[in-house]
Amino acid sequence: MKFLKIIRAVSLAALALALAPLAAAQSPAPETVVLKAAHIFDAKDGTLKDGGVVVVQGERIVSVGAAGAPAGARVIDLGDATLLPGYIDAHTHLTMQFSDNYYKMFHDDLLRFPAEDALYGALYARRTLEAGFTTVRNVGAGDFTDIALRNAINAGITEGPRMITAAHGIGSPGGHFDNASFPPDVVKPEGPIEGICSGPEQCRLAVRYQMKWGADVIKIAASGGVLSESDPVDVPQLTLEEMKAIVSEAHAWRRKVAAHCHGDAAARLAIEAGVDSIEHGSFLTEDTLKLMKAKGVWLVPTRITVEWVMKKVDTYPPKIAAKARAAAAAHANMMKTALRVGVQIALGTDAGVYPHGMNNQEFAAYVNLGMTPAQALLSGTRDDAKLLGVEADVGTLEAGKIADVVAVPGNVLSDIHATEHPLMVMHLGKVIPLPDAKARAAALAADEAAEHLPVDLLEAFL
Repeated sequence: MKFLKIIRAVSLAALALALAPLAAAQSPAPETVVLKAAHIFDAKDGTLKDGGVVVVQGERIVSVGAAGAPAGARVIDLGDATLLPGYIDAHTHLTMQFSDNYYKMFHDDLLRFPAEDALYGALYARRTLEAGFTTVRNVGAGDFTDIALRNAINAGITEGPRMITAAHGIGSPGGHFDNASFPPDVVKPEGPIEGICSGPEQCRLAVRYQMKWGADVIKIAASGGVLSESDPVDVPQLTLEEMKAIVSEAHAWRRKVAAHCHGDAAARLAIEAGVDSIEHGSFLTEDTLKLMKAKGVWLVPTRITVEWVMKKVDTYPPKIAAKARAAAAAHANMMKTALRVGVQIALGTDAGVYPHGMNNQEFAAYVNLGMTPAQALLSGTRDDAKLLGVEADVGTLEAGKIADVVAVPGNVLSDIHATEHPLMVMHLGKVIPLPDAKARAAALAADEAAEHLPVDLLEAFL
């Protein structure tokens, strides 16, 4: 019987090889699309060139320059516009969403099934793509819903940006990534599978669990957080030994480590442990920023979230509002110091703390703090690709790379706010249908209005 199975398998393989040329002959050649615009942003060196032409065949870029269109190609002439690489956001949370009601925002998982979170994530992923972001690093979600969303996008089941995702963040009991202090007989305390650990070996186990179920990157809570209730924002929440165990395990699996960190002392521990990026960085001192530069550790500032939280600060519980004000007061000066020191800065927004689809406002926020428009654009294209380890495929417009392209009106170096108004988004060689500006604004407004609704059931539960 076993011999017959082997013969059958060999016969099927031979048949497949025989039919392969016929199948290839019948498959139509991928369409050639030519994108034309008045300008093209060269993310290799941060310059703007006139007369931009990008030739795309299938999912890949064939050529970039000023050459004409090949015969038979479909030409998309965008006129007075700038072509750029697809934007990259190094800090998103696609399966959560902003709410003015703090308890609804952070405890919705008590009332929603994981499948619901994944479906909401599909909606937010689509809005992120429409905003021009063709790649994101999703740094934390519950119940592995981010893994599910990434897999569905990769399989073509739903449409969204390329996702590099972390599953659960790794943190300490009672810390920024842990559940709120619910009675343990009401809400089961979290453990290493959910990323909550004490001691180096438990933390190593927590990392292994995230990677087992598909994490592409590991996220840790090195310090306290602004939007978690009980922990001070600026103190370390993992020991150096715990962080070293996390980083060594992640790096052994060729995974990078992103450290949520507001406090300076916690950042120094994380840098010593070997993390790849510091997220937020509100209270970092000049000496710590110089250390980051020397060791090649990236800063992901999430500036738009700082500004958004300050708009909503009076809606938060008093302890959280106080932490938010202190972090916001320090953050702008920290970023200006980082620019002066020359730390590598990668664009990340913390999408989910503000409504999804507004990510592209981060570019102007950086320019407002002293970046040139070209520097801001590089942070959200070429430099993000380097941090995420995907620079071989995305981040610049070059022959052979994946056709992720955004078009914005006019000369983007003259008006950085043009990044907020995509005229066209191409992802994997496919042009994404975009809602008109009014429809997009209405959708965002409806989202925010819905989040003001009372949630009596949840408040009664809490």
